Amino acid sequence: MSFKAWIARHPRLTAWAVLAVGMVVILIWAARNVGLLPGQWAALIIATILLAGLCVWIIGWEKEEEDGKSGQVEPQARVACATQPQARVACATQTPKEEGEPQGPGDPAATP
Repeated sequence: MSFKAWIARHPRLTAWAVLAVGMVVILIWAARNVGLLPGQWAALIIATILLAGLCVWIIGWEKEEEDGKSGQVEPQARVACATQPQARVACATQTPKEEGEPQGPGDPAATP
């Protein structure tokens, strides 16, 4: 497996490594004249690497939410679809979040 293939297969690990390296470089540059002991340096560098991983993990939540929303209509969009004639054309290609949920006043499922 080539290096490029590994990066393509593991984008989050790659992002973690790149972000961690950048953050550690900034940490070392910013604290170079502080006079930290080796144990303190080690603790700060480990905490920085873990923080970089946490950042990549949280950013991944947004990506997962975007992937989960594909083809789904938000509640505000459903109201626009039902009340604005110009929005109905765009709404015709969207699907509701849950099956059986009424999409607008013309939907047979909307009548009680």
